[in-house]
Amino acid sequence: MTKAELISAVSGDHTKKDVEVVVATVFATIKTALKKDKTFSFPGFGTFKVKARAARKGRNPRTGKPITIKASKTVTFKPAPSFKGSL
Repeated sequence: MTKAELISAVSGDHTKKDVEVVVATVFATIKTALKKDKTFSFPGFGTFKVKARAARKGRNPRTGKPITIKASKTVTFKPAPSFKGSL
């Protein structure tokens, strides 16, 4: 589903422009919560968490030469049991 499809599905009696602002605000709030608290939980849906990845050795697929992949952060998602059961 794309952003436009989400906005169309949620719009109902509201204008798409108003719904787009709400959707953008929701995602910005989730992003802010992840930066600040390192976790965001929505009951019945799931939990997003920031996870640190350590630096590791890798290989350049074109040349085959070994490289070092820098440490980074990523976001993980664990679905709530009710959500997972509905799939």
